[in-house]
Amino acid sequence: MSFKTKAEEFLAQERIAVAGVSRTSEQTANLIYRTLRKQGHQVFAVNPNTDMAEGDPCYPNMQAIPGGVDGAVIVTKPALTEQIVRDCAEAGVPRVWMHDNTFAAGSVSDEATQFCHDNNITVIDGGCPMMFLDFGHKCMRWMLGVMGRLPN
Repeated sequence: MSFKTKAEEFLAQERIAVAGVSRTSEQTANLIYRTLRKQGHQVFAVNPNTDMAEGDPCYPNMQAIPGGVDGAVIVTKPALTEQIVRDCAEAGVPRVWMHDNTFAAGSVSDEATQFCHDNNITVIDGGCPMMFLDFGHKCMRWMLGVMGRLPN
């Protein structure tokens, strides 16, 4: 399945968690969270270090989200990604998107990717949901595609 197809399928889901949302609004995870919320998704902030983010409740892990979610965007350090995908498996989350802005260190972990494959979790290991959500990022997606720098 292509990156575009996986991304469109992921973004067609209603209930999406964003792991790594911060008390600081300028963070990438917060931008993704706000954009998904603005576009009508039910979003759930995940960060064990705060109980509020972007004016909404923040959950310590995937298992704590009432009613579960259809997918999780992970915007953390790779070492944390590995625990988060384990939490996703335990919580029954069927889809994971590991954020990577392609220009700097991202959330992708080879071990976490393999864990998802081994546990029947559909995984997007790279790129950013914003590449499908706003015009400027869509232009970036096009440019990265031309450069051969999009995930498979």
